[in-house]
Amino acid sequence: MIEAVGLTKRYGAKTAVDDLSFQVRPGAVTGFLGPNGSGKSTTMRMILGLDRPTAGHVTIGGHPY
Repeated sequence: MIEAVGLTKRYGAKTAVDDLSFQVRPGAVTGFLGPNGSGKSTTMRMILGLDRPTAGHVTIGGHPY
């Protein structure tokens, strides 16, 4: 399972992702939709460990990532 809790990412005064929490369960088909500039890519980068969140955390299979 992937779990994001309170993810926030700020670039200076610009907030790209604000207090996002969700769970993705194994075997579930999950969509990740939103308009341009809504923070989808930034969220994926935080899940993959490519960007560090300003606040919050992500676990994959119960392990911090």
